[in-house]
Amino acid sequence: MYRAIAKNKRNTFFILVFFMLIIGGLGWLASVIYNNISIVVITVVVASAYALFQYFMADKQAIAMSGAIRVESSRDHPRLWRTVENLSITTGMPMPKVYIISDPAPNAFATGRDPEHAVVAATTGLLELMDDAELEGVMAHELGHVKNLDIRVSMIVFGLVVAVGFISDMFLRMAFFGRNNNGNPIVMIIGLVAMLVAPIVATMVQLAVSRQREYLADATGAMTTRHPEALARALEKLQAYGRPVQKQSSSMAHMWIADPLKPGAIDKLFATHPPIAERVERLRTMGGSF
Repeated sequence: MYRAIAKNKRNTFFILVFFMLIIGGLGWLASVIYNNISIVVITVVVASAYALFQYFMADKQAIAMSGAIRVESSRDHPRLWRTVENLSITTGMPMPKVYIISDPAPNAFATGRDPEHAVVAATTGLLELMDDAELEGVMAHELGHVKNLDIRVSMIVFGLVVAVGFISDMFLRMAFFGRNNNGNPIVMIIGLVAMLVAPIVATMVQLAVSRQREYLADATGAMTTRHPEALARALEKLQAYGRPVQKQSSSMAHMWIADPLKPGAIDKLFATHPPIAERVERLRTMGGSF
């Protein structure tokens, strides 16, 4: 169990390093082609500022986009409230704000910049589908995201994706419309190709980070409940009975425990979540270590 958590943390670290190499490579190309690094500095600063804004506003945006309603006390939704309350006591974290979403699609998400400002939400479809142990496994997974500070990781990655996009877009505009583009044509071509490919690679790296954090939250949730089989059963139910949520938003797709969007032709390549079958297999392998 602990080995699995450590492995996923290492993978996320290496992915972030790779991300920085992408930005560094674009910066080097820019210095060769345009002999000016000021654009790189400006775009990275702007992207970081935007990511900081998202960092503080992500929970409010997620609540608004999902149509979630605050559960004020155990009288509103006692089963969900008690589950989250017991898990908070078990993990030693402050109890997050609890929300319910009127949606038949079984799903749940967590957000918030730290355990003191956390939010967890579940759909009515999830409450109807899961038994008590499975519901506990799902909410332990969501609290795992809070405990592992996944919102911080996702916002850092988001800022890097924005930076790559800004830099690539600016360099492409300068290449076609700028006055200072009389450099080596071979270098120019290589630079243009790199700047076209970089945003695609950056997006795929962002998705890789999201998938690793899902594995990590699974492991953390299983360790919290000491019952990985319950979460494995819950994931199997999500695979069998899952459907797209009514209020879809690609910007918060990575927050849900299961992909909330309609599948497409290249769904697997650009999926925000690892395959459920792989997650279930890992959980059952972890279960053998207890």
